[in-house]
Amino acid sequence: DFLPLKCDACGEVFCKDHIRYDDHTCSSAYKKNVQVPVCPLCNAPIPVQKGEIPDIVVGAHMDTDCKYNPAQQKQRIFTNKCLKPGCKRKEMMKVLCEQCGGNFCIKHRHPLDHDCKGSNRPTSKAGYAALVRGSQAAFESTGASGVPSNGSLQHNR
Repeated sequence: DFLPLKCDACGEVFCKDHIRYDDHTCSSAYKKNVQVPVCPLCNAPIPVQKGEIPDIVVGAHMDTDCKYNPAQQKQRIFTNKCLKPGCKRKEMMKVLCEQCGGNFCIKHRHPLDHDCKGSNRPTSKAGYAALVRGSQAAFESTGASGVPSNGSLQHNR
């Protein structure tokens, strides 16, 4: 099969067996067949002029211009330690309690999970509803009712 393929460097037409620059000794291959080496330490692209050996240019960059800092490689990702006594978990991001301002892991992030002794700030309506549901479940398991006898719920604002 002869599929007419046009070389993107010299513009001539070739079959699939001769379309590569090396296969038709393209005189314009230098325009397109360019590879830019990358420094293995700092991952910066290193410009290489025509006729230069990339390994030598990268080596010279590593000796003089390289911005590699080995101390940056040792940075830890999980640095936010949970403040719950006995918990040794660490998280990538801070998970702060809205009431006490402490930093906790995902497991202990809720005030009830870390025995929060924070400020007695009023709970949001959603937080209050969750507390009521939790207390109702506790009362129902003991046979008591979590709702006052008059049927009204009071909450802090």
